[in-house]
Amino acid sequence: MADKSPSGLLEACVVAGVSNERLRELRLGNDLLVEAEVLQVHAPPFVTKDSYSNSYSNGVYQDPALAFSRVQRRRSFKKRDRPVSIISESAVAVSDDLSVPQNLDLIALQQLCFPDGLRITNECREDSFHFLVFTDVFGTQTHGVVAQYCKPIQFQQDNMMHKNGHQSSKLQRLYTTYSICVISKYPYYNALRDCLSCFLLQLKTLRMTEFEEQVKEFSAKLALVPIPPPGPLHVVFNLRPLQIELPSRLDVDRPVLDLDLHLPFLCFKPKQILQIISCILMEQRLVFLSTNWAKLTLVAECFMIFIHPLRWQHPFVPVLSCQMLDFIMAPTAYLMGCHTHHFQEVAEEIDDLVLIDIDQGTVTSSGLDKLNLPDVPLAARDCFIYRASGLQLHYDLDLCHAGSRTDINELRAHRRRWQHKVNSVILNVTMELIVNIFSEVCEFLNYEHRVFNSEEFLRSRETTDHTFYRRVLDTHIFHSFLRDRLNRKNDAFTRMQLSIRSETRRLRTMAESPRRPVMEEVNRKSLRPENSLNNRLGKSMPNLADCRLLTVPVRQISVGTLSLQSGSWGPSRPIRTFNLPEFPPPLSYQYVQKYYVDLIGQLSRAISMATPDDSALLARYYYLRGLVNSVAGRRVDALGDFQSLYKTDMDIFPVELLNTLVESLPAEERKLAEQRPDLKRLISRVKKDNERARPMDGGMVKRFELPKKHLHMEDFVRRVQESGIVKDLGTIQRLFEALTVGVEASSQSVFYLAVDGQQKQVDPETFRFFYSFWKETEAAAQDVDLPAVALEHLESDECVYKISSSVKTSHGVGKIAMTQRRLFLLTEGRPGYVEITKFRDIEDVKISSAPFLLLRIPSLKIKTSLRKESFEVNLKSECDLWHLMIKEMWAGRKMADDHKDPQFMEQALTNALLMDAVVGSLQSQKAVYAATKLAYFDKMKFEVPMMVPKTTSETLKHKINPSLDQTSPQAVDVLLYTPGQLGVSELDGGANPKLWCALSDGKVLVFDATSWSMQQNSVQVGTSRLNCMLAVNQQQLWIGSKDSFIYIINPRSVSCNKQLTEHRGEVTGLTLEDRTDKFNQTVAYSCGEDGSVIVWDVSSLQVRRQFRVSCDRLQSIQIHDSMLWCCGRDCVMEVRRNGTVHRKMSLPDHLLSSPRGFSSFLLFNESEQLWAGFADAGELCVWHCRDLNKPFIRIQLKDCAGVVCMIKVKSQIWVGCHGRSAAGKARGKIYVVNTDRYTVEKELVAHADSVQTLCSAEDRYVLSGAAQDDGKIGIWNVE
Repeated sequence: MADKSPSGLLEACVVAGVSNERLRELRLGNDLLVEAEVLQVHAPPFVTKDSYSNSYSNGVYQDPALAFSRVQRRRSFKKRDRPVSIISESAVAVSDDLSVPQNLDLIALQQLCFPDGLRITNECREDSFHFLVFTDVFGTQTHGVVAQYCKPIQFQQDNMMHKNGHQSSKLQRLYTTYSICVISKYPYYNALRDCLSCFLLQLKTLRMTEFEEQVKEFSAKLALVPIPPPGPLHVVFNLRPLQIELPSRLDVDRPVLDLDLHLPFLCFKPKQILQIISCILMEQRLVFLSTNWAKLTLVAECFMIFIHPLRWQHPFVPVLSCQMLDFIMAPTAYLMGCHTHHFQEVAEEIDDLVLIDIDQGTVTSSGLDKLNLPDVPLAARDCFIYRASGLQLHYDLDLCHAGSRTDINELRAHRRRWQHKVNSVILNVTMELIVNIFSEVCEFLNYEHRVFNSEEFLRSRETTDHTFYRRVLDTHIFHSFLRDRLNRKNDAFTRMQLSIRSETRRLRTMAESPRRPVMEEVNRKSLRPENSLNNRLGKSMPNLADCRLLTVPVRQISVGTLSLQSGSWGPSRPIRTFNLPEFPPPLSYQYVQKYYVDLIGQLSRAISMATPDDSALLARYYYLRGLVNSVAGRRVDALGDFQSLYKTDMDIFPVELLNTLVESLPAEERKLAEQRPDLKRLISRVKKDNERARPMDGGMVKRFELPKKHLHMEDFVRRVQESGIVKDLGTIQRLFEALTVGVEASSQSVFYLAVDGQQKQVDPETFRFFYSFWKETEAAAQDVDLPAVALEHLESDECVYKISSSVKTSHGVGKIAMTQRRLFLLTEGRPGYVEITKFRDIEDVKISSAPFLLLRIPSLKIKTSLRKESFEVNLKSECDLWHLMIKEMWAGRKMADDHKDPQFMEQALTNALLMDAVVGSLQSQKAVYAATKLAYFDKMKFEVPMMVPKTTSETLKHKINPSLDQTSPQAVDVLLYTPGQLGVSELDGGANPKLWCALSDGKVLVFDATSWSMQQNSVQVGTSRLNCMLAVNQQQLWIGSKDSFIYIINPRSVSCNKQLTEHRGEVTGLTLEDRTDKFNQTVAYSCGEDGSVIVWDVSSLQVRRQFRVSCDRLQSIQIHDSMLWCCGRDCVMEVRRNGTVHRKMSLPDHLLSSPRGFSSFLLFNESEQLWAGFADAGELCVWHCRDLNKPFIRIQLKDCAGVVCMIKVKSQIWVGCHGRSAAGKARGKIYVVNTDRYTVEKELVAHADSVQTLCSAEDRYVLSGAAQDDGKIGIWNVE
């Protein structure tokens, strides 16, 4: 299992070979195979406090120096047959009881140190290295680097050679091999190889009597090396003659990358690499083969990185010794490796093995001439091959122009920089491959019910790719990937997926429509790279009058077709290095403690020199200093470092280490820590987190299945949401009512409402009919074959949703087709296109009857504003259904136009298609009547007057729904607009302006404010309501929460990795003090509902000062003329910077009985006025700031029950209110007040619930957010 305590570079060091006594027992000769033995085992801790008499150092209580080791149970490993003996003059002796780290299997290790056996030879071999991976029963991996070196063996008189019965005085010179294996929790293959290379160099000049002590000292030095946290800081240490660099992990969720990723590209062609990746994704049994043991692990590990974020879930043994070949008989999937000379033996043993010859660059199958497995999807394959062809993989070619470097460390540093650049490019190429294969999986996930609709996903794939996906979807590796997606993991996959997502794909997240191919797909038009940089980048705000922004494409081109765009999984950051002090004598407690003191001092100097703007680097220094303090026994200092880290970067906060540290605090140190308020809060938070019940494992992933039992309403809602047909709760409930009506009328009385009060139920067979009809309709839409003349008239994002049978019309015989915008006729005979009408141009739709012989055939008449005569069509039995669908689309179009809300049109389209599915699946006499239950907008048109006041319609430009991925609307609590940044690339997230939207329960959505398309699904910041937002600078966006935290989001990466925790209660307000003096640092103010005010240094995030004001619930604060104004329920106060009250203004006399008092206030310099609104009164009051005793001005707001928020835009005050309609329903109004005349210029009927928040976008637009019953964002034009 993963260890909680800090761990250094070394877990253990093992020396293996053959003992002197064993050699004496053998009859030695050339090429003699002998059994290897474990001769030495060295593991931390190497020194303890007992070795040093003083219990205190520098006045600080010292615990045993664990040298970055794990605190673990230890066991003894008793050598079974013989003791380890001395070889010649050497001192390689160890006791019979070898102290061995837990879970280290020495029997297997001695075989893996000599995978092809240990031999006595008469030739001295060169030193060689190979690499190992060990996996315990919990799946935790450790890694080993093995160095093999030769030593001569000479025996004196007692072992002289004899010839012809006569003793010979001539000595035979023989050689044996020893292995030194360094084991680490981290795959530092290159670094540990460099360390062993330095040590082998020392061994060549070392007296053998010092061998054991030198190995132990070497091991102890490596145990002193701390592992750098994920991020842009590498650790460097000196191990003469080389400087060794430990790279950090790229991300918290990625492994250490310390190997050369271009090795597989040197061994295989891109097509073979794709074959191997395909086999891994399909969880085949793979065996790598090579004559070079080192290649096996390095190449296999590269492929594990290539498939990230998918993780191999099965046995991973890249090196099998000759004694372990029976492992390949395992019945499960696995990835193993062995020597090439076992190729024939392995191939004949088992069928269907994937045999990968690294030396030859071939991929074959045992028992078959050719590998018979499906390839990766074509689009992803072509993209990868194209990318791989452009890789620059030859270091020497890049050095042709450079001179020879005379310093070895300089040469190595140059090579590392080159390798880092190559690795970064390869990571992007392989990540793009995985994104191209699996990106659209996310579109078929139901996050609420944790369901993946695999069948629907397969239908969306190309037919030629079905075999590949069917095999991959059933694997453990894909199940783990699904679990991460459903948990909304923000990893490299997610970041690249967002970076290469097209604008049309982003717009798709703004609508919830049934999947149909758009005309762009019908035309098979590929999206060109030059089109991806569209002209919206040159705009600060969109043209909302463009109808193309109001209608959203439903299904887009596969991500694979976007593959020629450049994309990155994350912004690149410059790498910094931190040099450790010179190693002390590592087996002396006193010197080790001195080393820790030096290291802590060095880190402290680095922290003091780091600029606050470089918070990522500062956080890594805090992490390392906290780590060193904890192992040096300075627990209180370590807690202080981790508290600083918590505020600087939560992504790398070591939660488990902190738990261990807090639990191990002695009473004296705990008392000392609790005297510091910041540490007391940290300890309290750890305790609270430990006491809190752990949430249930969210790892379950379900596949969608049709029901087998009758469904009540609740079950029916869940099943429909899982199916992906529709999410909206109200729509599903209307669908339930529609189906019940239809089946009650049929002979199958499977829906019933019994007299005894039993609820209606849905028969599983009927649900299956409905679901099948819906899917068949979707599939039929994929095969629509429109003539070229029709494609010329339709827009690229239009989709054909329904086509009638061949019918007679007033314009000839043909088929009626419906898109989300229009009706048109496809004439038969000579294929042609006749525009019937766009839905917004319809004036009337009615059913009449047309004579045909002696019968009267029902016909549908459509009157349009663009044509004098009505369009008539004889739809026969389909007439009633088309009549319902067209009327619903017409009503939805009218509401969408009136309310500037495209979601109404999308919802009307969904209703129309559900009508079609209900009628098609029920096949009963009252099926059409059942479908009327879904005519939501058509009924609303008659039941409620839907006319939008002229002023509101003219001012409203657009509405967006941030709750589309929710089953019901969510309140929009806070909105904030941030302008774009010049000189920042779009991949870095700063090019375009953004709209930040805080929903309930701590969810923040981000919209691109040039097109109002959603940039991210959500950023979760806590679980409580968010009260306020403040754009502090280009790197920090502060959010105040009800849970007392201030969350800090990086606007570029759209991630939250910092928190300010000094408030004790709900954070209600934030403001920034503009400093004109460039030498003064920016200062921010925050306030809490308990009256606390904290002044922050923005660059360092440190508290400058704090004070408390006396009022009833402090709600907001503002800076005006270097004074702080505070608004509570009962008063507004002007406060000096030291916290003393300068002036105080209480509630007006006529509002003293108001229970909630002041709700909001505004100050501005132009007129030096104070404007205030009240939570329970429909009026505004205006005071003169210079003299608050002067009579105030009252402005009445008609039909307003209370003011919620106010903002100033140009010379206007926009006021968001709550109130009631004449029918008693909640509604939100916006009042636009002229600041010069103190009159209401506009009264806007904004939302169907209270207006919760307002914000301005460059004084061109005002954005309003509504409470839960509405849950939408309105975009309003500013005159």
